[in-house]
Amino acid sequence: MEESSESLDRIDLKLLRLLQRDGRISNAELADRVGVSAATCHRRTQRLVEAGHVAGFRAVLDPSRIELGTLVLVGVVLDRSTPESFAAFETAATKLKFVIDCHLVAGDFDYFLKIRVRDMADFNRLHGTQLIALPGVRQTRTFFVMKEVVDGAPLDF
Repeated sequence: MEESSESLDRIDLKLLRLLQRDGRISNAELADRVGVSAATCHRRTQRLVEAGHVAGFRAVLDPSRIELGTLVLVGVVLDRSTPESFAAFETAATKLKFVIDCHLVAGDFDYFLKIRVRDMADFNRLHGTQLIALPGVRQTRTFFVMKEVVDGAPLDF
């Protein structure tokens, strides 16, 4: 059964804040920083993970070090606004490994995609062969990110 954020006490919230800033923090260090025993800390952390408050743990990579330093945002407009066209687009978009985020949005676009590529030529190739071939795509508008000011900031709670 899922817990609401209202059932989280100050220790749970502090655990979550610390874990989102450093997912590799040791249980001993986490317990010390929160002011509980290591056993209590481990038990509470496990409960938070099992309850779904922690979606997962992973390393945050430097995209430029793995030749994916170009960040591109793509606004997508579909030719129809039906549940079937949205489902077809979403199914296809999830299969594209270069798409790191895909959001259904309100406004001038139906979706915003966040894409990491090597360079402009790499994006141009992917755009011409895969993006515009996605089901139902009527129009795309591309935004090359010149500077990442805030990206993946911790949640403020």
